[in-house]
Amino acid sequence: MNAILISVIGIIAVAFLVYMLLKKNDIKMTLLTLGLVLMYIALLLGNKLTVSATTGIKWLDPFQAIVDQFSTTLVGPGFVILILGGYSAYMSHIGANQMTVHALTKPIAKVKSVYVLIPVVFLLGNLLSLVVPSASNLAIILLATLYPVLRTAGMSRLSAAAIIGTSATIIPTPLGSDNVAVAAQLHMSVTDYVFRYHAIISIPTLIAIAAVHYFWQKHLDKRAESDMSYAEELDRYSSGDSKQQAEAPAYKGFTGVLYSILPLLPIILLLVVFFVNIATGKTYNISVQLVSLISFAVAVIVEMVTKHQLQSVLKETSAFFKGMGDVMSVVALLVSASVFVQGLTSIGIIQMIQTSMQHVGGSGVILPLIMVVFTAIIVLLSGSGTALIFAMIPLIVPLSKAAGIEPQALAIPMQLAGNLLRAVSPVAAVVLIVAGTTKLEPLQIVKRTSVPMVFGTVMMLVLSLLVF
Repeated sequence: MNAILISVIGIIAVAFLVYMLLKKNDIKMTLLTLGLVLMYIALLLGNKLTVSATTGIKWLDPFQAIVDQFSTTLVGPGFVILILGGYSAYMSHIGANQMTVHALTKPIAKVKSVYVLIPVVFLLGNLLSLVVPSASNLAIILLATLYPVLRTAGMSRLSAAAIIGTSATIIPTPLGSDNVAVAAQLHMSVTDYVFRYHAIISIPTLIAIAAVHYFWQKHLDKRAESDMSYAEELDRYSSGDSKQQAEAPAYKGFTGVLYSILPLLPIILLLVVFFVNIATGKTYNISVQLVSLISFAVAVIVEMVTKHQLQSVLKETSAFFKGMGDVMSVVALLVSASVFVQGLTSIGIIQMIQTSMQHVGGSGVILPLIMVVFTAIIVLLSGSGTALIFAMIPLIVPLSKAAGIEPQALAIPMQLAGNLLRAVSPVAAVVLIVAGTTKLEPLQIVKRTSVPMVFGTVMMLVLSLLVF
């Protein structure tokens, strides 16, 4: 009877969470509230809560659990995310992000074959997501800078829209907030998680998706009616500035190259340390926080040397700290997700699932498959590729232990599925932005993105099952 009651409570809690996610309500407060309610239910059932130090009044312990989660997250993955948010904001403020985008997109104009451009631009867009991690923001930038180049070269509107809509997917980067959060749960450095596990699945998948994009867009272009030229498009849709070429960056020559490198400097430093460790057999424990702060110091020095205005440059460093504040919502989401999972744990449902899965044959294959399907359904309906991932991160370790598999065997399929399938949802922000700018219907774009992204999801799941 107790097991039935726990199951019913757990199912209701998860169903309510999914409902709120689909309704696009604030997922942080939903997770936090559900976690509190579940902990109070646990107390009514006679269970004890795990807290750092009890308040002496058991009815206040659920709030102590929230304090514990804030304390743990802020000094762990939360701090990394704050530092990365600050560095990214400072790079945008000084124009370095724009310089990187310009430097990487400029050679595209020299490629003459329209269909060769498709895989090239797809891979380039994913590379640019290292600098601009937000899929929506990257799409806006590419629509302003790259879309005119693609259309002038003769690429169809739908092909160009599909490539830009899928530009931010699963690039392996230690600067991604989801990678930081997953690595923290797996108790490993984000560098190890990304380069030893994530990359061996994501890189082959990206290359395969690029090839599928080529054939799928070419196939649909042949079947489609004749598309208007870029000149005709500008005439018909003269309103909107997004079709115009962005202004050329202010810095040229060596200074321009230097500014182009700055946004990628933390990744370059981490890669150097990673390969040095492999080559020498030593373990230099250089964290993401450390390389980000070093890169920030280098950027400030570059600004001083370039502008020769000490007071102005120091004043503009406030953008770094403002950027830290802007990503606090991501940290709060991690805390809320942890509170929700603690609530599920306190009523005993996690333990019950673990016990059940130990008696299920082939759970090492079944569990990743179930979680990928669940992720796919929610992402397609909600359009969010990250909210569900952050909410599920604290469940990765207990569920993987129950299935008898390595945590990364569950983390990577879930994480990659969410990021890939976002571009297949007609209500995803990135799809709506691309559709609105190109004057196309979201479902037209989804038709172009669905086959490459679904293929990539299946491929990465198969690779994950084979490798892990």
